[in-house]
Amino acid sequence: MNATLTADVLQDELAVLLARVLAAANKRARELGVDVLQSFITITQSFENGPRWRVNYGPKDYLGRRGGDLIIEVDAGDISIKQVLRGQ
Repeated sequence: MNATLTADVLQDELAVLLARVLAAANKRARELGVDVLQSFITITQSFENGPRWRVNYGPKDYLGRRGGDLIIEVDAGDISIKQVLRGQ
C-alpha cells in the first residue's frame, strides 16, 4: 500500500512519533521471528518508567487462544527498545 504523505501529515508530531516507534518495534519483532504482517498489533501509551509506547503483537485469530504474544516497549524520547516480553 503506497500513500503520499502531505506536509500537514508530516507536521503531526504524534503521527510521526508513532511511525518511528512502530518501525523500531517491527524491526525487533522481525528479528525475533514474528510475522508482522500476520499479527494483530495494538499500541498503548505508558508512563510507568517514563514516557513509553508498548507495542503488542498477537495472532490475528486470537479467539479461543491464550498467550504467545510479543510485547515490545519503546522509549518515547529516543525510540530505543527498553523491554521485550514474550507471552506464555
